[in-house]
Amino acid sequence: MKNKSIEILKPDSVEPLNIKFSDTPVNAGFPSPAENHMENTMDLNRALVKNPSSTFYARVKGESMINDGVDDGDLLVIDRSVEPYENCLAVCFLDGEFTLKRVRLEGDDLLLVPANEKFKPIRVKKDNDFYVWGVVRYLIKRV
Repeated sequence: MKNKSIEILKPDSVEPLNIKFSDTPVNAGFPSPAENHMENTMDLNRALVKNPSSTFYARVKGESMINDGVDDGDLLVIDRSVEPYENCLAVCFLDGEFTLKRVRLEGDDLLLVPANEKFKPIRVKKDNDFYVWGVVRYLIKRV
């Protein structure tokens, strides 16, 4: 599925993707002696995809969520089976287009809230064609 603001991709398979994994934590403070143990493996599909039939990937296009650490080109793992909840990061379908925003309730109104002061919140009205397409479970970034 393609849209100008987000590109949604279905995983090609749910076959195990075993990658070498060190279960020794990486110290983000002062260095500690290295324990070169890379004997374990991790299946990224099992780690990131809890509901294969309802999970999709999407590539972010745009900068409306940059203050939440979501940048252009980042990869999202979206689960359509997760019920939306207050302040969740969600892929929403609004009037024919997909958008990535925080979902918030304000009284009886639903707001789609960006994380960039250049963009204004979107107030969803009853006459809008709207639904929460899926809830973001993971964000994968290139560094």
